[in-house]
Amino acid sequence: YSEIMMCGKEYRDCFLHQEEDSEEEPKLKYERLSNGMTEILQNDAASCMTVHDKFLALGTHFGKVFLLDIQGNITQKFEISSVKINQISLDESGEHVGICSEDGKVQVFGLYTREGFHENFDCPIKVSFSLLLYERNWLNRWKTSVLHEGEGTITNIKWRANLIAWANNVGVKIYDISTKQRITNVLRDNVSLRPDMYPCSLCWKDNTTLIVGWGSSIKICVVKERNPTEMRDLPSRYVEIVSAFETEFFICGLAPLADQLVTLFFVKENSDQMDEELCARPRLDIIQPLPESCEEISSDALTVRNFQDNECRDYRLEHSEGESLFYIISPKDIVVAKERDQDDHIDWLVQKKKYEEALMAAEISFKNIKRHDVQKIGMEYINHLVNTRDYDSAARKCQKVLGKNMELWENEVYRFKTIGQLKAISQYLPRGDLRLRPAIYEMILHEFLKTDYEGFATLIREWPGDLYNNMAIVQAVTDHLKRDPTNSTLLTTLAELYTYDQRYDRALEIYLRLRHKDVYQLIHKHNLFSSIEDKIVLLMDFDKEKAVDMLLDNEDKISIDKVVEELADRPELLHVYLHKLFKRDHHKGQKYHERQIGLYAEYDRPNLLPFLRDSTHCPLEKALEICQQRNFVEETVFLLSRMGNCRRALQMIMEELADVDKAIEFAKDQDDAELWDDLISYSIDKPPFITGLLNNIGTHVDPILLIRRIKEGMEIPNLRDSLVKILHDYNLQILLREGCKKILVADSLSLLQKMHRTQMRGVRVDEENICESCHATILPSDMAKTFNVVVFHCRHMFHKECLPSSGTIPGLQFCNICSAKRRGPGSGILEMKK
Repeated sequence: YSEIMMCGKEYRDCFLHQEEDSEEEPKLKYERLSNGMTEILQNDAASCMTVHDKFLALGTHFGKVFLLDIQGNITQKFEISSVKINQISLDESGEHVGICSEDGKVQVFGLYTREGFHENFDCPIKVSFSLLLYERNWLNRWKTSVLHEGEGTITNIKWRANLIAWANNVGVKIYDISTKQRITNVLRDNVSLRPDMYPCSLCWKDNTTLIVGWGSSIKICVVKERNPTEMRDLPSRYVEIVSAFETEFFICGLAPLADQLVTLFFVKENSDQMDEELCARPRLDIIQPLPESCEEISSDALTVRNFQDNECRDYRLEHSEGESLFYIISPKDIVVAKERDQDDHIDWLVQKKKYEEALMAAEISFKNIKRHDVQKIGMEYINHLVNTRDYDSAARKCQKVLGKNMELWENEVYRFKTIGQLKAISQYLPRGDLRLRPAIYEMILHEFLKTDYEGFATLIREWPGDLYNNMAIVQAVTDHLKRDPTNSTLLTTLAELYTYDQRYDRALEIYLRLRHKDVYQLIHKHNLFSSIEDKIVLLMDFDKEKAVDMLLDNEDKISIDKVVEELADRPELLHVYLHKLFKRDHHKGQKYHERQIGLYAEYDRPNLLPFLRDSTHCPLEKALEICQQRNFVEETVFLLSRMGNCRRALQMIMEELADVDKAIEFAKDQDDAELWDDLISYSIDKPPFITGLLNNIGTHVDPILLIRRIKEGMEIPNLRDSLVKILHDYNLQILLREGCKKILVADSLSLLQKMHRTQMRGVRVDEENICESCHATILPSDMAKTFNVVVFHCRHMFHKECLPSSGTIPGLQFCNICSAKRRGPGSGILEMKK
């Protein structure tokens, strides 16, 4: 065979055969027991092995027993026999060993006190048809008990606590030492297989659970206590088979792994050249037992040395209960299977190029991993992304992986420069408290300035101005502008650079030249109002609304007079400014109201009339002159009415506007009888006007006055409808009056009744009340004497003799206090006599 030496790292692929493109991660990892094992197995062959928490005990075909440490180094060697060692057993402390060999000898001795405890049992172990139990009696002699015989060769024995399980040609028996009873017999399923070639595998999972593997069948047996009422002549315990199923291959060994099973299989496969079966690689599977079947969790084919020459009986599986370690023993090889840890999981992810998952796993378990470093995995990931030309993802990962390591950052930047991908990494560079050298940032800015003006502008906006030498970048931008002086992107960027450098006047000039929206933000942020006093027209030309709002919000910095002076040659802009000023405060710009009349007339007539209505500082004669010159009838009418010339105003409405509705509305606003008479006189010979008057004056003027003045025979449009409306309005007024009268009467009656109820209520009089005239207690000290008290409804009280004589109306008296205060007379008198 070709021997594979394991040096440095343990390469599982040397003995684990799997498909390379498998996406399923193995559950176990493998390594050979090398060191001393190589020397032993070159000249000998392994026949059995027992595992203790502290060491291993290996038996060979040449009758030797070796004690090995966990790494496979030889610690002790015993020459036991000249023939094959069949089985080795250790006690829990690991201080005594029992060894049986094929020559029929059993030896039990202490590993560290051999001369004090050594026994040889002369019994036929090679081919045994009886199960014997040796016990020491009180005389320190061996007492022999036959537990079982007569059912063929006994091929396997496993003892756990008080239970002994063994297998013979018929099946598996379990014996309870505490009760000295055999409690079950689990029959063998496939009797066609030779027991010596396909031996039974037994394994105790715990003190009551036995796992039986024979041929291709597995059974899990649980020892349970029998109900005392059911015992009779039956054993106190019984066995329940909780799971039984068939497997695809022949079983060489079993071991528990939590609630799963680790199973070693012997495999035969058909030859392609010859019509015969050949021995294939043994398989180590992890399966999940079910009541009548199992689920395969993982399956590994192991390339052990000389596997082509091995039979099913040549393989054994031993396990360490303290750790999840599984030993696969074959004549020329011993392989250790371990549960994979987080480092192994990361190895597999990296091997499959699943770097994202590997990085995440390393970050989550960074305290537990021993062979890996989070940053190194991240660097592998970045290298992989660069090799696959996913530069943006590689740059994005730099933020997470490189962290605060500025040296690594600079190395990556230069690598990205070498491959021409500085743009990819630019947006992810550190910009906070930890920063690279300014030269790094300047190199990237120069790269963008050569090829991508927009990208350059974006970096200038996003990067703090102190990351790089501002003057050097300003000079570079200025050089580019010499070749392209109208490039708005470069000009805007230059303005931002000037702003970072606190040269705000330069930045303001560029923003105004470009009509840039940020000009107002720049002025506000850096208080540049003194710099814009001579640039108000430019600001207004750019955005009138924003400029005016800014000027009005900062009157303390730029006065109204200064703005008016600057806008004197641009009356249309001056009007916008003064109009907004007037809307904010009608009095602030009062000295400009006369000028505003002409500005409104020229640029904004719809707002002229509201201005004339709201302004109290506008010269009416000047306004009337301008409106008459421009023939603004509505404005002229308003001014005439405001100056008291209502008749002339009404005449203009009737003659120039010919709008009877406006004339009626005007007459209603003035509420002047003479004006109504003028309106009727003007309309009396105009039938359409008469119709309008009939429809609208019913509530202001008696319609009879208008109807009487209508000439006989005059044809008036819609006269009937107008008269009907007048009558309807009159009826409505009558109904309203009647309704109001009813409400008034009802309210009066209700209030009268309420007053009457109030005045009919009794008034409490006690010793605390006093006479309002003499201020003595209203009640005498001697209540047996006759006394008279007068109580008014206003709650003022008097002794009768203290009241003045009645007034002009006999029997009617008034409260002197309320009468003096003009509250009116009391609503009556309550006289108390006793």
